Amino acid sequence: MAYRLSVAPMMDWTDRHCRVFHRRLTRRTLLYTEMVTARALMHGDPDHLLRHAPEERPLALQLGGSVPEELAAAVGIARGRGFCEINLNVGCPSDRVQDGAFGACLMREPGLVADCIASMKAAVAVPVTVKCRLGVDDQETGPALDELADAVVAAGADGIWVHARKAWLKGLSPKENREVPPLDYGVVYALKRARPDLKIIINGGIGSLDEAEAHLAHVDGVMLGRTAYQTPAILLGVDSRFFGERRRELSDAIEAYVDYVARRLADGAPLNAMTKHMLGLFHGRPGARLFRRHLSENAPRRGADLSVLRDALAHIGHERAEAA
Repeated sequence: MAYRLSVAPMMDWTDRHCRVFHRRLTRRTLLYTEMVTARALMHGDPDHLLRHAPEERPLALQLGGSVPEELAAAVGIARGRGFCEINLNVGCPSDRVQDGAFGACLMREPGLVADCIASMKAAVAVPVTVKCRLGVDDQETGPALDELADAVVAAGADGIWVHARKAWLKGLSPKENREVPPLDYGVVYALKRARPDLKIIINGGIGSLDEAEAHLAHVDGVMLGRTAYQTPAILLGVDSRFFGERRRELSDAIEAYVDYVARRLADGAPLNAMTKHMLGLFHGRPGARLFRRHLSENAPRRGADLSVLRDALAHIGHERAEAA
């Protein structure tokens, strides 16, 4: 199942270009949209907000919100657009999300989260899941996570994605909330032991496929975040290691993405919007610094075309790309 390995929804990162790029590296990894708020879908342009290419699938949609009726309406708008799962954000600690009364602050309101899940389940046939933290602020992590899990399971949730850190809503920035609160994978493992029939996916600080495989001895799946984005070549090993399928060659993946970039450039998309997701592709390899510098300096320029990407790749060379 695709949920054995997934890439986390990350605001300003996992946009549609990023997802196409990641899909060139792995056919089976489950990908997520950036979070879309229920109100934005209700009052904005859903065709724009939910736009994706079939080649990005399997693709899950993450929603933000805390009003059951609004979330049900948003799910209704998304229904039939090809998403394999709808995920409710109960983990984002940003001030903007808190001001909207959703995200991690909902850890304090498991009953409300359950109502949201029940409304979403009633509006769609695909799985509905929750992505949360261990707790927030002074909550005791084990009991807080247990209470939320019990509530959403009773409401029909199909799985829980747990970022294995507490969130501190006051005093830490979103970036610090991804790094400062200590990881506690044991709390997530305990959640799975107590609920063996519930799909539990672990997230947070997982830096390699070796670490991911170790977690799979305790939970159903692993969600990679910054590691997948900052060193995307790690995704090349997913299909063979976790799904028993052929590994894609990096050179083939690059050429397939170059073809995509060429098509989108013809449609008017700026080069930098697509190449920024590639900056970490050759991390630690000869020529990587020159590759990054060339793209960083030239791709944002007005009128930048495919030659900029080709010239950047020349700093790596075909043989080096294959070896990566």
